[in-house]
Amino acid sequence: MNYWLMKSEPDVFSIDDLKRDGRCVWEGVRNYQARNYMRDEMKKGDLVLFYHSNAKPPGIAGLAIVDKEAYPDPFQFDPKSKYFDDKASKENPRWVCVNLRFIERFEQELALDALKADPKLDGMLVIKKGSRLSVQPVEPKHFKHVLKKAGARSKAN
Repeated sequence: MNYWLMKSEPDVFSIDDLKRDGRCVWEGVRNYQARNYMRDEMKKGDLVLFYHSNAKPPGIAGLAIVDKEAYPDPFQFDPKSKYFDDKASKENPRWVCVNLRFIERFEQELALDALKADPKLDGMLVIKKGSRLSVQPVEPKHFKHVLKKAGARSKAN
């Protein structure tokens, strides 16, 4: 099993939206490294820390699970979509999406500053200066520590 952190701006799609909907299509990823993680390494059953970016404060808000592995992002083919890519074709798609399913919203979000201040999270990508990837791997020891710190109720840890 792999562990991930996936970022979303809460005014676009939040952990509360995922909780309400139960599932979502994680589309619109337009960074090659993030795409490669989703396409090549993300598997059904992998656990995801749901991170609110561009929030005050930014931080980890909850937990999700990969419900469906990578498949072509349909928005790359739609000229009306802001995610349209005129270089993509059905025969040669450039972008993928995955489906996520809600597990838990943390009672207290873990703010980025608190993550940075925790020595047990040294090396976690999200706290590294300049780390802006919207999809990034999380080491098992960091993942488990975040769940403990968040007081996660689920048995995912």
